[in-house]
Amino acid sequence: MHIIAALKQEESKLEQQLTAVKAAIAVLNGGPKTAVSSGRASGSNGASAKRTMPAAVRARISRAAKTRWAKIKADKAKKAK
Repeated sequence: MHIIAALKQEESKLEQQLTAVKAAIAVLNGGPKTAVSSGRASGSNGASAKRTMPAAVRARISRAAKTRWAKIKADKAKKAK
Protein backbone atom coordinates (compact mmCIF):
# COMPACT_ATOMS: atom_id res chain seq x y z
CA MET A 1 0.00 0.00 0.00
CA HIS A 2 2.86 2.42 0.73
CA ILE A 3 4.19 2.01 -2.79
CA ILE A 4 0.90 3.10 -4.36
CA ALA A 5 0.64 6.13 -2.06
CA ALA A 6 4.23 7.10 -2.83
CA LEU A 7 3.62 6.78 -6.58
CA LYS A 8 0.48 8.90 -6.38
CA GLN A 9 2.38 11.53 -4.42
CA GLU A 10 5.16 11.52 -7.02
CA GLU A 11 2.55 11.80 -9.80
CA SER A 12 1.04 14.85 -8.13
CA LYS A 13 4.46 16.48 -7.75
CA LEU A 14 5.32 15.82 -11.41
CA GLU A 15 1.98 17.27 -12.56
CA GLN A 16 2.72 20.45 -10.60
CA GLN A 17 6.15 20.71 -12.17
CA LEU A 18 4.70 20.13 -15.64
CA THR A 19 2.13 22.88 -15.11
CA ALA A 20 4.88 25.27 -13.97
CA VAL A 21 7.05 24.45 -16.99
CA LYS A 22 4.13 24.90 -19.40
CA ALA A 23 3.29 28.26 -17.82
CA ALA A 24 6.92 29.40 -18.07
CA ILE A 25 7.06 28.38 -21.73
CA ALA A 26 3.82 30.21 -22.43
CA VAL A 27 5.14 33.37 -20.77
CA LEU A 28 8.42 33.21 -22.68
CA ASN A 29 6.63 32.60 -25.99
CA GLY A 30 4.06 35.32 -25.34
CA GLY A 31 1.40 32.63 -25.54
CA PRO A 32 -1.90 32.40 -23.69
CA LYS A 33 -2.34 35.01 -21.01
CA THR A 34 -3.74 32.58 -18.42
CA ALA A 35 -2.41 29.28 -17.17
CA VAL A 36 -4.91 26.51 -16.52
CA SER A 37 -4.37 24.53 -13.38
CA SER A 38 -4.98 20.80 -13.24
CA GLY A 39 -6.65 21.38 -9.87
CA ARG A 40 -4.26 19.07 -8.06
CA ALA A 41 -1.99 21.57 -6.34
CA SER A 42 -1.92 20.03 -2.89
CA GLY A 43 0.77 18.68 -0.67
CA SER A 44 1.02 15.23 0.85
CA ASN A 45 -1.10 16.28 3.84
CA GLY A 46 -3.90 17.69 1.69
CA ALA A 47 -2.97 21.33 2.27
CA SER A 48 -2.63 23.47 -0.82
CA ALA A 49 0.94 23.81 -2.04
CA LYS A 50 2.48 27.25 -2.42
CA ARG A 51 3.06 28.12 -6.04
CA THR A 52 6.30 29.91 -6.70
CA MET A 53 7.54 31.77 -9.74
CA PRO A 54 11.14 32.54 -10.61
CA ALA A 55 12.16 36.18 -10.12
CA ALA A 56 13.10 36.56 -13.80
CA VAL A 57 9.65 35.45 -14.94
CA ARG A 58 7.96 37.71 -12.40
CA ALA A 59 10.06 40.67 -13.62
CA ARG A 60 9.22 39.90 -17.26
CA ILE A 61 5.50 39.79 -16.48
CA SER A 62 5.79 43.08 -14.58
CA ARG A 63 7.57 44.80 -17.48
CA ALA A 64 4.98 43.50 -19.95
CA ALA A 65 2.10 44.76 -17.78
CA LYS A 66 3.69 48.20 -17.36
CA THR A 67 4.29 48.45 -21.11
CA ARG A 68 0.71 47.38 -21.83
CA TRP A 69 -0.73 49.98 -19.42
CA ALA A 70 1.53 52.73 -20.76
CA LYS A 71 0.26 52.01 -24.27
CA ILE A 72 -3.38 52.07 -23.09
CA LYS A 73 -2.85 55.39 -21.28
CA ALA A 74 -1.12 56.90 -24.34
CA ASP A 75 -4.00 55.81 -26.57
CA LYS A 76 -6.52 57.39 -24.16
CA ALA A 77 -4.54 60.66 -24.10
CA LYS A 78 -4.35 60.65 -27.89
CA LYS A 79 -8.12 60.14 -28.24
CA ALA A 80 -8.87 62.87 -25.69
CA LYS A 81 -7.17 65.49 -27.87
